Amino acid sequence: MSDVTSDWIAVDWGTSNMRAWAMSGSGVVLAEATSDKGMGELTRDGFEPELLKTIDDWLKCPTTIIACGMVGSRQGWVEAPYTTVPCPALPEGFARPVVKNRDLQVHVIPGIKQTDPADVMRGEETQIAGFLARNKNWDGVICLPGTHTKWVHVSADEVVSFQTFMTGELFAAISENTVLRHSIASKGWDEDAFTNAVEEAMARPERLAARLFSLRAEGLLDDLSANAARARLSGLLIGAELAAAKPCWLGQQIAVIGAGGLAKLYVDALAAQHAPATQVQANSITIAGLTAAYQRLKG
Repeated sequence: MSDVTSDWIAVDWGTSNMRAWAMSGSGVVLAEATSDKGMGELTRDGFEPELLKTIDDWLKCPTTIIACGMVGSRQGWVEAPYTTVPCPALPEGFARPVVKNRDLQVHVIPGIKQTDPADVMRGEETQIAGFLARNKNWDGVICLPGTHTKWVHVSADEVVSFQTFMTGELFAAISENTVLRHSIASKGWDEDAFTNAVEEAMARPERLAARLFSLRAEGLLDDLSANAARARLSGLLIGAELAAAKPCWLGQQIAVIGAGGLAKLYVDALAAQHAPATQVQANSITIAGLTAAYQRLKG
């Protein structure tokens, strides 16, 4: 890591890792650093040392740090409160952890909650804020694929409502910890198998549990390949999710925030339902959201 002169530092601190960026005041990235010490591996008194170790070359006196993600959870550095929808994507009231180094001015972005039906997000609000900062006056639905995929209704620059689906976690649990682990490849793909499975689940989502076991039976009786089984499992789960979320996305502008293959699967599945979606790179949108938070802090 080379020495840089930053105006502030942006941090995205999740459960399994942390990413930090040295930033100019206008939001230009000057340098980047990462740590594999996520919230899940740190006690509360471990966050400050890990941060200092990661960004040591960028520090000046004082240093403003804007952080989002699980760093603000109950098990994180400081618990940042949830704001109830409808609300701006960047709610008021950043949390301030107790620090030993007085030159660190750390501000943690709050999460967002929904009381009925109960739901929460932490970290995604920053990506939503970044998207809205780059797309003024945008109304529609934002999909954020991941371990826990979120569908978020946005209108008049506010988060109106949202819904979380455990699709990614279900895929991992089913493919690694059930009888289907014997039938599903750890990698590899079959595009046609995925597309057909999405259509099946969209048409009959109530038959999901039965169709899942069919993956095992088709492997034994019909020589369904492990790659095709992996793609079909993904398609069945994403198709069931799309069916459940259809009242949210039908007839709306749709943006999918995510990098790489998973986000594209959602874009392709939506396109097959005649619902075009724009895919947006997650990393840059996160930085845009952290920049919006910094600019609000500085007035």
